[in-house]
Amino acid sequence: MLSKDIRSTFLEFFRGKDHLVLPSFSLIPQNDPTLLLIGAGMAPLKPFFTGEKKPPHPRVATCQKCLRTPDIDRVGRTSRHATFFEMLGNFSFGDYFKEEAIEWAWELVTTGYKLPEDRLYVSIYRDDDEAFEIWHKKIGLPAGRIYRLGKEDNFWEIGTGPCGPCSEIYYDLGPERGCGRPNCDVGCDCDRYLEIWNLVFTQFNCCEDGTYQPLAQRNIDTGAGLERMALVLQGVNNLFEIDTVRPLLQHFCNATGREYGKDAQDDVSLRILTEHLRGICFLIGDGVLPGNEGRGYVLRRLLRRAVRHGRLLGRDEPFLYRAVDLVVDEYGAFYPELQRGREYITKVVRLEEERFHETLEQGMKILSEMMAATGGNGVFAGADAFKLYDTYGFPIDLTREIVEENGLTLDEAGFQAALEEQRLRARSARSAGAFGAGDAAYQDIKGLETVFTGYDELQTTAEVLAILQDGRRVAQAKAGEEAEVVLAATPFYGERGGQVGDKGVFVSENARAEIGDAKVAPDGQIIHLARITEGVLKTGDMVQTVVEDGRRRAVCRNHTATHLLHKALKEVLGEHVQQAGSLVAPERLRFDFTHLHALTAEQLQDVEERVNAVIWENPPVNVTLATLDEAKAMGATALFEEKYGDKVRVIRVGDYSMELCGGTHVRSAGEIGLFKIIAESGIGAGLRRIEALTGAAAYEWFAERSRLLEEAAARLKSEPLQVPEKIAGLQQELKELQRENQKLQLKLAGMEVDGLLERVQETGGVPVLSARVNAGNMETLREMADRLKQKIGSGIIVLGAVAEGRVLLVGAATPDLVKAGFHAGKLIGEVAKLTGGGGGGRPDMAQAGGKEPGRLDEALKSVADLVQKQKQ
Repeated sequence: MLSKDIRSTFLEFFRGKDHLVLPSFSLIPQNDPTLLLIGAGMAPLKPFFTGEKKPPHPRVATCQKCLRTPDIDRVGRTSRHATFFEMLGNFSFGDYFKEEAIEWAWELVTTGYKLPEDRLYVSIYRDDDEAFEIWHKKIGLPAGRIYRLGKEDNFWEIGTGPCGPCSEIYYDLGPERGCGRPNCDVGCDCDRYLEIWNLVFTQFNCCEDGTYQPLAQRNIDTGAGLERMALVLQGVNNLFEIDTVRPLLQHFCNATGREYGKDAQDDVSLRILTEHLRGICFLIGDGVLPGNEGRGYVLRRLLRRAVRHGRLLGRDEPFLYRAVDLVVDEYGAFYPELQRGREYITKVVRLEEERFHETLEQGMKILSEMMAATGGNGVFAGADAFKLYDTYGFPIDLTREIVEENGLTLDEAGFQAALEEQRLRARSARSAGAFGAGDAAYQDIKGLETVFTGYDELQTTAEVLAILQDGRRVAQAKAGEEAEVVLAATPFYGERGGQVGDKGVFVSENARAEIGDAKVAPDGQIIHLARITEGVLKTGDMVQTVVEDGRRRAVCRNHTATHLLHKALKEVLGEHVQQAGSLVAPERLRFDFTHLHALTAEQLQDVEERVNAVIWENPPVNVTLATLDEAKAMGATALFEEKYGDKVRVIRVGDYSMELCGGTHVRSAGEIGLFKIIAESGIGAGLRRIEALTGAAAYEWFAERSRLLEEAAARLKSEPLQVPEKIAGLQQELKELQRENQKLQLKLAGMEVDGLLERVQETGGVPVLSARVNAGNMETLREMADRLKQKIGSGIIVLGAVAEGRVLLVGAATPDLVKAGFHAGKLIGEVAKLTGGGGGGRPDMAQAGGKEPGRLDEALKSVADLVQKQKQ
């Protein structure tokens, strides 16, 4: 049975049992910052199990793509371990329980998949008599094929919270796959008994004191690994022989000229290439890009480990990307995001391969030197591993793998210490200049609550709940002092989501304060940075708050424009575009996004025109409150890294853009007025940045350039629209003049050459000419050296000149002296050092430069001595 049929058989079976079949969730967890990646079928459904959210149906079935990396070092070393896998699962949220879960699992494996009953065994938790009764009496499984195992094998729990016993179904692969020990049985670590399905009965709550209380809502969570089921149903020995994986393995065999099964070390590399590329494609398809942190680092580890093993098989150039189509063709029908992202995935893989190849050779050389310098103590220094990670992009796993292959042990603690030191430095740098104290300072205001009223008003009256100075609560702040102030309600937007904080004033009966910024404390209170300009501000005072109106309106224009820009980029570049950061300030906006290449002028113009078209159409900007699931069902764009609450704000700009956002916006797109992109640049691998202006700032940008164009036209004595043509004509004239000038310089140089020949001096029997000449550029200087070389017969020539404040140097040696061991490149390099520069080249001709023209004569005088040294 093919893998696609195994998948569809499972899902259709449970659809027939009144389950809602859901598509696979992204590998990037939604609204769950506790998880780096989805590594289990139930992980995306966790809110339904905890009761945090209502499930769309009490019964659900999925085929979930999963990725786990704890065993990455063992992937390839064995044929059992993998990072990427598909997990088939059926789930019940307070609906059916143990009896139905067991009965249906047995029905599917025996009648749906037609596995022989005599090769099936089950395990249960040792105290789960209920499960034993169901398996033995309802299913009819002999007691001898039901194994009671301990808590470590058949009880699922993670700390406190929902937990319960589980039952696993095993398939006997035969005694030839066993370890041969007399006590080899279900639960043995050998390959004979393969677990194909795990049924978890979530029926208890683990309390803080270690006791178990029955849950009011009992759940079912099952997981059947698709690849394991395929291994059994296709009668193959391991993951790399199943139908979805074998073609990829064969591709890498063909691409490297290796035969699988012929050499154990080659097989390790072939398995790593095959296994890792699947996970690589799925990660990129879900929006992950290679990086040095989080999910990006996981992807980079997989890619760079695969690249290194490609090189071990003789592929010293990018070649992984050529196999992306195989993965997409195999999985794209069920995972359409792969089909949509085919070209993008290929580009990301190729670019990362190219980048790593550039540094790998040098890094490997450094690593070899470091290993040789271990001094025989068998430990590879953590500081050296960190240098490889930080300077050459070597993931720590890759360094660990290489040093262990060479019989060394990595100093893990030393690496972590160096890494933590760097993080502390970065954290310190980020916090420098930030107002207020750290998060710990806000412990004093825990329990206080600020109501934000700024969506609907820019002025309100509110009570002062707390005043902080130097991280401590104080009763009051006097004129001339700065303080952080917390109010019961405020229209001031606190900096978050890329939008800057508001500015404005507070006025009370006895005080006045200027608000220079606002931010959000860890518990959600809005903190106002206040400078008291008059009187004394006290806790308990009632203050009139006034947000700076013009500044806020400018911020709103830029924030709504950012949403339009995001949508336009997706339309022009593709759905792979994801927001990676933003700054929404009154004077400008900045938008960071995922894309591999610089945008062309045509693409930038297209994006700009799309945004302005929406602005001039002037659709309304509507705000809707919804649950996260409702918002996604509406088609709203959510950011992976954001943590959303029970209710989210959906910002809809007409029918064009719809995003989740907590920021402030205009009431209609026309209020933005005008949108202009002023810069586009790269900020990292696969990350681009656009800076833009709106409203009056955009108008001023155009007005300033209009004034400059008028001024340029006046100077050129032309009409503004004819300026480009006029400049082109002047540039052509300049080129012609430069050509004439070069001809004259060469003519003068030829005249000077004959006079220079009279200055040849012998040094140890070698004719040497070193002279300062008049040459306006390096081309003239080289021409002079060539002519002298032809006329001198035998000799060493060093010429120097000063042009535009810099030293130009050329060295030459005739063929007979090159044969005798003289080297113009090395000679000119030494001369250049004396002028604060450097250079070099071939033995017969070389050039160099310097920064100190005043030392040129001194450097030329040294030539005779340097020639003498070369002779020796």
